Amino acid sequence: MSAMSIAAVRQVISASIAVKQAVLADEILLGQVVRVSQVIEAALRAGNKVMLAGNGGSAADAQHLAAEFVSRFEFDRPGLASIALNTDTSMLTAIGNDYGYDHVFARQVEANGRAGDVFIGISTSGNSKNVLRAVDACKAGGIVTVALCGSAGRLREVCDHVLAVPSTHTPRIQESHIVLGHAICGLVEDAIWGASHAPARAGNA
Repeated sequence: MSAMSIAAVRQVISASIAVKQAVLADEILLGQVVRVSQVIEAALRAGNKVMLAGNGGSAADAQHLAAEFVSRFEFDRPGLASIALNTDTSMLTAIGNDYGYDHVFARQVEANGRAGDVFIGISTSGNSKNVLRAVDACKAGGIVTVALCGSAGRLREVCDHVLAVPSTHTPRIQESHIVLGHAICGLVEDAIWGASHAPARAGNA
């Protein structure tokens, strides 16, 4: 086994830890995570839903977090209304073909979003045009917007709540995004049902 290969792996892990340590030290960001969880809790209690959207790895994160809400996170409980807007290939290709790829999320927000819903736009660059257009559609429809982004880009400037990982490196941002997403899922789940609802058990995923 190459010592250089092991060193490269260590470097990646060390870089990921360094970004997470920066997140851990950012009291404002941590406070925003708590605030976003409270906003989502209130929306779900009122019968609204959480919508998420992103591209590439961020699309995978959107699906991942939507699944945690709908299925379960730390313990068994009723499902929480959530949907990732990047999962329906017929929807995405129809809208992309008819209106352009920049509209694939906004069109779904316009059709299925309701005032009081929460939209989480995930973009490591902060400049994904289709996510930004979805935010515009949310603003028009009375939907609360959350940016899950890095330290750059326009998304931070247009959303109601901003969770900006202090990095401009896409892989490191994505790794912290899922940590923050898991924190939010756990806070929402505990707030609605309480950590004592059932013993914490590992999921099947």
